[in-house]
Formats: sequence, C-alpha cells, structure tokens
Amino acid sequence: MSRTIKTQQTDKQQSVKIQDEFWGGYIRLAQDVVIPYQYEALHDRVPDAEPSHAIANFEIAAGRKEGEFHGWVFQDSDVAKWLEAVGYSLSLKRDPILERQADEVIGLIGEAQQPDGYLNTYFTIKEPGKRWTNLQDCHELYCAGHFIEAAVAYYEATGKDKLLNIMRRMVDHIDSVFGPEEGKLKGYDGHQEIELALIKLYRLTGEENYLKLSSFFIDQRGQEPNFLRQEWESRGRITHWSGQTDHLDPAYNQAHIPVREQSEAVGHSVRAVYMYSAMADLAMLKDDDTLRDACVRLWNNMTDKQMYITGGIGSTHHGEAFTFDYDLPNDTVYAETCASIGLIFFARRMLELAPEARYADVMERALYNNVLGSMAQDGKHYFYVNPLEVWPQACSCSPGKHHVKAERQGWFGCACCPPNVARLLTSLNHYIYTVHGDTLHTDLYIGSEWKGMLGGTEVNVTQESNYPWEGKVSLKVNPAEAAEFGIALRVPSWSSGMEISINGEVLDPAAGRELGYRVIRRVWSAGDTIEVSIPMEAHRVYAHPELRADAQKTAIQRGPLVYCLEATDNSEPLSSISLNETGEFKEVFKDSLLGGAVVVEGTGFRVNPSGWSGGLYSREKAPLESVKVTAVPYYLWGNRGSGEMKVWIPEGKA
Repeated sequence: MSRTIKTQQTDKQQSVKIQDEFWGGYIRLAQDVVIPYQYEALHDRVPDAEPSHAIANFEIAAGRKEGEFHGWVFQDSDVAKWLEAVGYSLSLKRDPILERQADEVIGLIGEAQQPDGYLNTYFTIKEPGKRWTNLQDCHELYCAGHFIEAAVAYYEATGKDKLLNIMRRMVDHIDSVFGPEEGKLKGYDGHQEIELALIKLYRLTGEENYLKLSSFFIDQRGQEPNFLRQEWESRGRITHWSGQTDHLDPAYNQAHIPVREQSEAVGHSVRAVYMYSAMADLAMLKDDDTLRDACVRLWNNMTDKQMYITGGIGSTHHGEAFTFDYDLPNDTVYAETCASIGLIFFARRMLELAPEARYADVMERALYNNVLGSMAQDGKHYFYVNPLEVWPQACSCSPGKHHVKAERQGWFGCACCPPNVARLLTSLNHYIYTVHGDTLHTDLYIGSEWKGMLGGTEVNVTQESNYPWEGKVSLKVNPAEAAEFGIALRVPSWSSGMEISINGEVLDPAAGRELGYRVIRRVWSAGDTIEVSIPMEAHRVYAHPELRADAQKTAIQRGPLVYCLEATDNSEPLSSISLNETGEFKEVFKDSLLGGAVVVEGTGFRVNPSGWSGGLYSREKAPLESVKVTAVPYYLWGNRGSGEMKVWIPEGKA
C-alpha cells in the first residue's frame, strides 16, 4: 500500500545539471560500464572475479531457490548501493533496460521481506532466531540504512514507491524494537549508516518519527551503561568475527563516550564519517549547537592531523581505522575508498552548516585524488586500499603489506567500495553548490547549470570550466529579472592568487573575502558574466614536522591534483630518486596519457647502483647521477601495468 509523501527537501527548489568534459566522461563511464558491470558482478557473472552471491542470498531468502547464505554478514548492502546508484543514474538519463533490471531486483527484495517488515538475508537464512542480538558486529541497521538511501534515490528518480514502501515497513519494525520506551532496546548499530539514511527519509516524507529515531541512535551512542558492552557480555563475550574475546573497545565504533563529547577521530574510519555526517545533518535540522561544535572539533582533528594529502583517512589496516595524530604511513596505509567517500558526505553537510571554503577544499581533495584514483579507467577494476607508496614485491611477500595491491582488482568478496564510487559519481551534481540565504556558493569548479531562487527571483547560473587542467572558469548569471543577490566563489587553499572580473571589469582581489570565498553581491542582470582565473602552477607541498613518514620529503601538486612517480616513467627503484630542491617544474599536456593529462617534469638525482662497491653495507655512499623526473596525476596511477609508485619524494642538492 502506498503512503503519502510530503517532500521536505530544500534541494527540490533547485536543480543542477553537470555539463563538464572531465566529470561528464566519468559519469558516462559509471552509467555505461560501471553500473552494468556491477549488476553482473552481483549476479556472479563476471569471469575471474570473486563471487558476490548478493543476489543469490536474496533469491534464497525469497524462497526462489534452495541454498545457504554466502558472503559477509553485510552482503545485502552491495545490492542497496547499486540500486542507489541506479536511482541517481536514472535521474540523469532514463534507461528502460536498467530500470527494468532495478524493478526486478526490487521485486526480489520485496519477496525476501518478512511478514513483520524485517529485511536481512543473513538472519533470514542463516540465523533466523538471532535478530538484533549482535548489533556490535552484524550490520543489520547498517544494511537497512543503505536500502533506505536506495529507496529515496529511486523514488526521486522514477516516482516508483515499491522499494520506498518496503523500507518504510522495515523502519516501522525497527521503531518497534529500538527506542527509549520501556521494553525497547536502548541500542544502536555497530556500523553507523542508518542515522543519515533516516534523515534522508525524513526530508522526503516529512514524518517526524524518522527524525526522532535518527536522533535516538545518535544520542544513545556512548551513553552509560554502554549498550555494546552490555550486549557483548550477554553473549558470553563472543563476537561474530573472532569468537570469544576478553577485550571490547567501544572506541572502534565511536561508542566510547557520548558523541557530543568527542574531540578526536578514532576507530573505524568509515563508521566515523558516516556518523559525523548524520551529526551534522541533525545539528542543522534541530539547530543543535552541541552537535555542531562536536562536528567542528572532529573535523579539525581529522583533517588537520589524520588525513593524507590525497584526502584518504584511516591509516591502518588493523580495523580499517584511525590511529593517532600525525601517524600517516605511506606504504602500509589503508585509506579505504569508502572512507574518503564518507569524508565527502561529511564535507557537504559541513558546507550546509556553514559556508567555509575549507570544507570544500577537503571535498575537492578527496574527490580528485583518493576517490577518483580508486577506479581504473576501464571502470571494471578497483582499489579498496589507496596507498601513497607501492613496491609490488612487498605487497605480495610482506605480511604487513598484503592489504596493499599494486593493481586494481576486478571485484571483492567485501565489495563495499565499487558501488559506493558509482553512487557518488552519479550524484555528483549535489556537491557543486550550496545556498545560504540569497547567496549561491560555488564549492566545486565543475561545468554545470544551476537553477533556483535567489533574491526573490528565478536564476540560472551556467558554469564552464576546463578543470582540473586549467584554472579558467566562466559563470553566466541569468536572473528572470534584475535582482540583488550574492554569488560566492571559493578561493582554493592550493591557489596562489585568484583574479575575478565581471563583464570585463576586474574586481578588487581583497574585497568581499568571507571564510575562504570571494562573495560578490550586486544587482544582477541577464547576461552578466563572471570570469575567474586561478593559477594552477605545479608546486611542492611539505608535511607537518611531526608527520614522520614524510620528513625531509616533498610532494607535487597542481591545482586540485596530487602527483606521483611511477616506475613506468622513471624506472625502478623509485627509492633511489630524489628531487632537486632548487629545480623548476615543466608542465606538459600529453594527449596520449590515458585520455589526456598534464604531466609534471622536473630534475633530480638517482643513486647509480653501478657505482656501488660494497656488499650489503658499506662505509661509502653510492654516487648520484642527474636524471629527469616525471610525475603523473595520482588518480591515474596503476593504469599502465604493475610497478612501483610514490607520492612523497626526498629532496636533494646538486
């Protein structure tokens, strides 16, 4: 039965269409290759890729076939993220075949739903009597959250409410189990996700109960007595993953103290940023200063002390987690793709809370480097882990580096990252602009068309850009009638200067600076044109003195792109190369490089192994020889075969 929808989302008052050569290509790749490929992978029809069994689990739960559950306990979520990506894709371009495939999958999901609304194939098939008994490990609410997000995206794209109604039944069931009332569980999921999903559902439907339930999960986390610890004790200290244990660390789930008291990013990085995203949503919707302040503290710690130059977060594979301030190793890094995508979610919400360019700077950094670099140019191979230094032999022979891959994989048994990339790419239009009052903030310089209300009138803003290769951007402002409002342009943190002109008149560069944006407030008329020029020179970046892994080293950045050395261009071992600290860079656009890219060339030195006269060790240094050094955008690495790669490079003198 259909239920009334009362759309609350302010996004419905505006629309954004991407018209960008660079990102348009990736969006088409997601639509034409990635989403169809992942559909086949979910159905276990991709040769030489790890089987997913995700659809098969639903077929068993629905009674269509016999069999056992296979895969991770959260395997359902891969299907949900694929459906969400489909929803976003269909909102950009209708595709009857894709829509039919999605409808068939949704029909299967409906058949797998239990009479009381419960939906989870693991507990339906494998442990039907143990629902809601292991929130710490088993991801029931996490999977539900991803299906809620899929349901919202699919409804908004197609108007079809079958999946939406399935998930509203599931939320009704969840609401009957969890809450502050007597007889309900005073708990929350070990892996945050449902919190931000419920807010999306609230914004779509206007049902306050969804907002209330999201708030409950956030408010309850970390309270004493600690729910996760009590649950663990009641199970005889048994975990899903490792059996009986003597130690439980609620900080891994960000449940060690109440969220409003947290100041440091700790624990599993994806769980953290998903939770922070929901906190920021609730801070805005409920005008909650305590949540807002916690978000700012956590953002500051994470991005100022625990984030890689590529926008990666989570420095250890042990628990896919944060460790401590300035601990950012390059070769044993984790930097999971999903974590950077979650960081982008969090950044977007912080921009909605406050128009501060630093949030957009991080969003841009993570998007153009860690996230984009996780997918091969063919759209069919992926990194789960995104290293900043790779020695292929170490990846295969060192037990401490087995999680690092020198080449992208066709699929994963734990395949959370590929569909996450697809859903981000197909929803990228939601990340380019934010509106505060009557001012449109340009957060990302991506060719696009924005339509909405500013200054009491309908406005169309068309942005043209050749990012990330050139820093020239043009915005044409067309209000329905002359009106006063603001256009704010982000001044990127990596830029050394930014020139702006309106209708050919150059503006004072110091005027109108607000929180990292250049705010232009005036009466706008149809045809007004803003021209922006942002220098994009290649430059060196240095790390904080306490960041030991990068001491005495430098990285190369040009515009939003971080660069790296690959053995393909520089030969091996890369560890023998250093940059000339006084050398200049030369920038060359190479059409032949993977669709075309700017390459940075410089001078440096290489240890000459032929001059080594000792054995394993010697009292004499090996001689140096001058060499040309070539760096390519980090996001392109690993597309030309397996080989060494390095972002941070030592510096030397002639």
